[in-house]
This record gives sequence, C-alpha cells and structure tokens, in this order.
Amino acid sequence: MPQLPDDLDAVAVRTWCSLALEALGRERAEIDAINVYPIADGDTGTNLYLTVESAAAAVEAVFAAHETGATAPATADAVRAMAHGALIGARGNSGTILAQLLRGMAGVLADGGDAAHLRLALARAADAARRAVAHPVEGTVLTVAAAAAEAAEGDSAAGGEPDLRTVVHAAYDGALAALARTPEQLAVLGRAGVVDAGGRGLVAVLGALVETVTGQAPVRGPRTARGKAPTPVDGGSVLGLPVGGTPVEGVPAAGFPAGGVPEAAVPLGEGPLDCPEDGGAGPAFEVIYLLEAGDEQVARLRTRLDALGDSLVVVGGDGLWHVHVHVDDAGAAVEAGVEAGRPYRIRITHFATESGHDLRVHAEPAQRAVVVVVPGDGLAGLCTEAGATTVIARPGEPPASGELVDAIRRAHAREVVLLPNDAALRHTAAAAAEQARTEGVRVALVPTRAAVQGIAALAVHEPDRGFDEDVVAMTAAAGATRYAELAVAERQSWTMAGICQAGDILGLIDGDVAVIGADVPATARTVLDRMLAAGGELVTLVLGEDVPDSLAEALEEHVREGYLAVDTVVYRGGHQRAPLLIGVE
Repeated sequence: MPQLPDDLDAVAVRTWCSLALEALGRERAEIDAINVYPIADGDTGTNLYLTVESAAAAVEAVFAAHETGATAPATADAVRAMAHGALIGARGNSGTILAQLLRGMAGVLADGGDAAHLRLALARAADAARRAVAHPVEGTVLTVAAAAAEAAEGDSAAGGEPDLRTVVHAAYDGALAALARTPEQLAVLGRAGVVDAGGRGLVAVLGALVETVTGQAPVRGPRTARGKAPTPVDGGSVLGLPVGGTPVEGVPAAGFPAGGVPEAAVPLGEGPLDCPEDGGAGPAFEVIYLLEAGDEQVARLRTRLDALGDSLVVVGGDGLWHVHVHVDDAGAAVEAGVEAGRPYRIRITHFATESGHDLRVHAEPAQRAVVVVVPGDGLAGLCTEAGATTVIARPGEPPASGELVDAIRRAHAREVVLLPNDAALRHTAAAAAEQARTEGVRVALVPTRAAVQGIAALAVHEPDRGFDEDVVAMTAAAGATRYAELAVAERQSWTMAGICQAGDILGLIDGDVAVIGADVPATARTVLDRMLAAGGELVTLVLGEDVPDSLAEALEEHVREGYLAVDTVVYRGGHQRAPLLIGVE
C-alpha cells in the first residue's frame, strides 16, 4: 500500500490530478445530463474533464523533466503547473471557474502543503473564483466552493493543530451538503429536479483529494459522525447526488431514477426558462480565448464584455488570462480582446447547434477529412487552405486529447485521418482516435513526428480514393520525409553531438542532436548538408515568427548551388517553438 502523504507535496498533487481526472471521466456523462445552468447545453462534465486533463498533463510534464533526477519536483513547481495547465485548457463556464479555483489554491500551496495551508488555499480559491465572475449567482459552483472553504475552517476552529485528513474530509462534506442545497437557491435547478452540474464536478475533484490524502474514496454522503445530513427539498428528496452517481443510502435523489442515472435535464412543469439568471434563452454564442494582456487592459476588457453579454468570467494573472463570455455578437467579443492584448486559442460555440459542436453538424457529413496538429498560425492557414481541420500546438501548450476529439467532430466526416505531427503526442492522439471511434467515426492515425511530415502527408491526400489506400499513401509520404529543427540550448548538457553550452544553436535531425553551432545560418547549412548527403528531391523550410526572409533566401541558394536536382519550398510557420523546421523528401 503506498504511503499516505502528511502534506500535499508534488507527488500528492500528481496523484490528486490523476484521481480527479478518473473521477470526472466516470461521471462526466451524468454531469453533462444535469447541466441546465447557465445554459442547458449538456457539456459541463466534459468541460470539467478537459480542464483537469490539461492540468494533469502539465503536472506530468514537470515530472517528465525530472525523470533523470533523484528527487521529485518541488511542490511549488507541481501546483503552479497544475494551475497553468488548467488555465490554458479551461473549457466552458465551469472549467474556467475551476481553473481559477486551482490557481487560487496554487498560490498558497506553493508555500506549503500542510493542513493550515490547505485551509487557507481553499478560502483563497473560493474568493478568487467569486471575484473572477462578473455577476456571481448563489446555488452554483461558487456556493459549493465557499461552503468547502468554510467547512474546512470551521472543522479546525476547536483549537489545536489541524490535521490534513480532517481538513479534506470537512471540505468534502461541506461541499456535498452545499451541493444538496443548490436547488433551493437557484430556481432553474429546483424546477429541473437536479443539483448544480458545476458544483457536482467540484465535489468529484474534492473527493479525489480525499482519496489522495486518506487512501480511500470518500463515503457517499456526509459522514454520520459529523451529525448533519443534507437538507431535504420539497418534502423529503435529497438533491445532493454524491460522487459516483449514487444517492445517499435510503434517500432518493429527486430527478434521478433508481441507480443514480439522471433523467433528461429539462424543466419540469414550470414553463419555459425565460431569463439568463434561470438558465433560459440568452445570448447565442459562447466565446472563449486565452489573452496576453496587462492588468489595466483586462480591467477595461471586463467592463466592455460585461456590456456585450453575460456569464462573464475572466481568470488568470501575470500577463496571461482566460476569457469566457456569452454574447450575441461574437466578433465584438473577439475584437475587444484584440484591443486589450493578444487573444489566441479562440473558440466560438453557437448554442443552437447540437451538443455545442460546429454549425455543420446538421449538414450531411463529408466522407473524409484530415485533422492536423500544427505548431503555428502560419501552418494552420496553409493546412486549412488544403482542406484540413487544424489544431494549433503553441510553445509549451500541447493539445489535450479532448481538443483533438473536438477537432475530429468539427471535421464532420465519416472517415478522418489524424496527423499529430509530434512524437510526444502519440498517446494523446491514440486516445482521441479511440474516443472518436466510439462515436462512430472511422479514424486512422498516421504517426507523423514533425510538421514537415504532416505537410508531406497532406500533399498526397486524395479524398476520392479508398480510405485504406489514402492512409497508406499518406503514411508512406510522411515516412519518406526526414525532419530536422533548430533549437537554442537553455543550459549546458550532454548531447549525441557533444557538450553544448547555454545559447548554442542545436540542429536536431530525426529528434536527435546532430549539430552544435554558434549561429542559425551556419547550423542550418550544416544540417541541410547532412540530410541531403543521403539524397533527396525536395527541401521544405518552415520559418519561425522572428526569422528573417534573408535566411530562407540564403538556404535556398545553398541548396541550389550544391544540389542541382533538389527543389526548395518555404513556408512561414508563425509563432512556433523552433526558429526553423526542415524537411527533406
């Protein structure tokens, strides 16, 4: 049996993220089904799952960077990665609020993970989340978060040193009891006979924290030793469905038939939901984006977006923000972000579409589509022009499997070829492909390891030929493309080409360091020479955002003078991790 943590160190944070992801994975369909506020779009469970998936992936990346070390990462590194991952991967209203809750906790847990710090972290998290919402509403996840913090504080008010296990149990019990009361506080929930979906997701996350600290999943309902059970609603039914979807023993959960599976989450006998506060007819679009901007600009942005729509949540800090709003004029919401700073990862969802997916879902699906992961805006435009559906992998922000699944759905085709273009994404892409297959889409994963291989595969794609034949041709084209990239060494280290110093230019061929140079042009020429020594007919150069055109011109001339039968094509990759990507076919 693994040793239970005495405080929330990096390993415990990693375990918590993993267990929370498992819990939301089990429950997301049921949470989706009870989602009636602020919009009854049935995606709260999925959005929470994708948010925690991004947080967990960020924590795993921190541990991967320490694989060669003898010790685990620092707690501060783990909790900050968790918060950052949730911020960049937050989805929907609920996911955005959860990201701010985790960010609020991380700000305290970075200084210590004992019981006292956890109590303070829960309080800071609840306060930060409430301040991030333009118009807080009771009976939502904000109420549940506040109750968890209050219960954790109250449980230790009797004096003496607080115990970590006691605090996490108290927070979980307080959240669960508050969840049961949400239908009394929010009319739309009472009419539908369900609890708040976002609050239920938070209970699942806190339940995972209990399991992390105690080694056991929490009991399904407040512990009897604590005395008070959830308050019955409407003469006896308890609406606080606990983690796992099973009502408290002996007490039915209104709106949930036997077995804990929710009924369709629709209002029951009370007429239409006709106001935003009751989750009814509101703005037509959900707009979400990440934003690089200063505090002053974001303050002005809040005011402008608040005037445009509702359900406004802006979370983050230190120059990076996650913006979520419901509006009728999606363009105006994006323009406001452009005026405030640099928005990216822009996602616009029309609430009238089925399951919040692309507007094309009501049209007849195409026979075949290609989904490709690209490292920058420039290649995204190129691949879109070629007919592909793109997912942008920005520096330090690899896409989660949920983003790839969404892209497959947006492609809206019976058959999809998925090009991950990164060896590190092979497991993520495989998980996305498997999920899409369960939804009836035929998916083939071509294991491209670099963007230039994806470009080569896309160039031979022919949707009119047989699926298997097309996949074979694309796989062959990718496999025949050697790839390289230039990178800047961050520190002194051993490589296959020798010892590099911080600031050296590294030439990686097929993923391994082959050249160590002093400047980009000379290193690029050396890499090209090594690659072309084995032959080739076409060189592909993808330039980063800050690389001058003169470099491409010089490399084109170098190839033309030294390799007469070889052609060169140049693309602008935009904001990408590497200053130069090279492909040789």
